[in-house]
Amino acid sequence: MKFKEEKAKGLNKKYNITIAAEDFAAAVDKKLAQIAKTIKMPGFRAGKAPKHMIEQKYRPSVLGEVLDDLVRDAVNSIINENKLRPAITPDIKIEKFEDGKDINFAMEVEVLPEITLGDFSKIKLNKYTAEVPAQEVDKALKYMADSRRDSAKIEEDRPTKKGDIAVIDFVGSIDGKEFQGGKGNAYPLELGSNSFIPGYEDQLIGHKAGEVVNVKTTFPQDYHAKDLAGKEALFVTTIKEIRAYKPTEINDDLAKSVGAKDLADLKTKIAERISEDYETTSHIKLKRDLLDALDREYKFEVPQKLIEAEYEAIEKQYKDAKAKNMLDEDEKKRDEKDVLAEYKDIALRRVKLGLLLSEVGAQEKLTLAPEDLNKAILNEAKKYPGQEQMVLNYYLKNKEAVESLRTPAYEEKIVDHILSKVQQDNVKVSVEELYDFTDQNKTKKSAKSK
Repeated sequence: MKFKEEKAKGLNKKYNITIAAEDFAAAVDKKLAQIAKTIKMPGFRAGKAPKHMIEQKYRPSVLGEVLDDLVRDAVNSIINENKLRPAITPDIKIEKFEDGKDINFAMEVEVLPEITLGDFSKIKLNKYTAEVPAQEVDKALKYMADSRRDSAKIEEDRPTKKGDIAVIDFVGSIDGKEFQGGKGNAYPLELGSNSFIPGYEDQLIGHKAGEVVNVKTTFPQDYHAKDLAGKEALFVTTIKEIRAYKPTEINDDLAKSVGAKDLADLKTKIAERISEDYETTSHIKLKRDLLDALDREYKFEVPQKLIEAEYEAIEKQYKDAKAKNMLDEDEKKRDEKDVLAEYKDIALRRVKLGLLLSEVGAQEKLTLAPEDLNKAILNEAKKYPGQEQMVLNYYLKNKEAVESLRTPAYEEKIVDHILSKVQQDNVKVSVEELYDFTDQNKTKKSAKSK
């Protein structure tokens, strides 16, 4: 095998490769000889069939197999000999393949860039922190109490009002025809909760138990069920019963019902949980600021085909969401060309930072330990308060789900490693500022904590 490298264009490398005819012929003969040892043909014992019969029957298929083997071996040899780091699978183009003649083919491959890591300790970042306001604890206590409150039937003969629970039967129809999902029995609907389509609950206010109300309303244009979106519907609704919530007192009994010693202990636990949420948000902002800093600091060529693959994945997500009417409000308002142009920049940034973080992980010899994966699973469970055990059980039973966390968990470990090297200044901010992601680069009018 001989090869010649063409002049490189950035990260693209191209090689013209020749496999000698005699080398190819020898490989074909060797393959046919291997087949001849075991093949059975009519009238001959295994391994005793004449050579010309073996060649006549098997040579055409062997030519393709041998070509694949020799090309693959040649490609691997060039990659190893030239210490190439392919970004993606090389492109192979057979330019000349005639039986009995030299084989010529071209290999084009885009390689990973050489990245020189700098001194991370020179990077300066602000870490934003916020104290838990007493009113946030009170708000959480009220929510906890409301979630445990019970309701009682209203015996008084009075019409419904906002805040009541109307227990209803309903049948929905469009143009006189019932539609799927438009029927319910003994459904407890809190009036004013806005849990039904706009206008529905308002039309039930002012009616008594036993009344049948013909509710006319229109499904929103962005309703998740496309066959219903924007259509006017009639809901024949029977108010079977009116109920009202009974207030739940916020006291030691409430605290004990959720596993706390007393109310003071519950408040402490709530404050700690909110503080953990603040810390998570602070870390998210710190990570984003770090990635912004790395994006500015490091300049290197990025493999175009990796960018294209990343962009295609983002574009597909966008178009799928658009088809399902699930775009966020900002994307709905913008021209699609502008959105997709921004996604091209995002694809470049993602690939660039991914390569940089991968290089850090390799040079620092960082590996993903079992405890790192366990931490990632616990963080996923924390996203679903009250359902943590169910989420943990899901990951315990689903190896593929655990594997899906491996890459982001490794990235998080690399990011944490870099953050341990950078300079961090703690900056106290309000809760509103902590959760404001609109512009992290603006000057904060907050004092640095000592």
